Amino acid sequence: MRKMAWVLVMAAMGLGFTADSTWAQVAGSTKLGVETSETRAVALGWSAKKQVLGQTVYNEKNEKVGKIDDIIIAPDTTVSFAIVGAGGFVGLGKHDVAIPINQFRQEESGRIVLPGATKDAIKGLPKFEYAKKK
Repeated sequence: MRKMAWVLVMAAMGLGFTADSTWAQVAGSTKLGVETSETRAVALGWSAKKQVLGQTVYNEKNEKVGKIDDIIIAPDTTVSFAIVGAGGFVGLGKHDVAIPINQFRQEESGRIVLPGATKDAIKGLPKFEYAKKK
């Protein structure tokens, strides 16, 4: 996976970064936007909104095994996990799990594949829950 491309896309969309993040701004030194050297990475990267979020995840046997519901950006600003929802009907009985980004691959067609996955294997993983804000 092109982790840096995802980070650039998320940064461009203003997602995943808070005031207390490691990207603190210093007066007079902050550059806005993408530098010329980064333009290619942005152009060749994936759009989280259009190409990742909400996409069905398949295994190598072309079986549907879940759907990408979210992308987690670690505190060091790397895209580290995709939250995959498996099972359920109309949101009931759905089981969300965190799967490292490097386990996915994207085919030429754009289809997202998680080799070796099955619905049962995903349901067998520990359930992912968002941290509660204090």
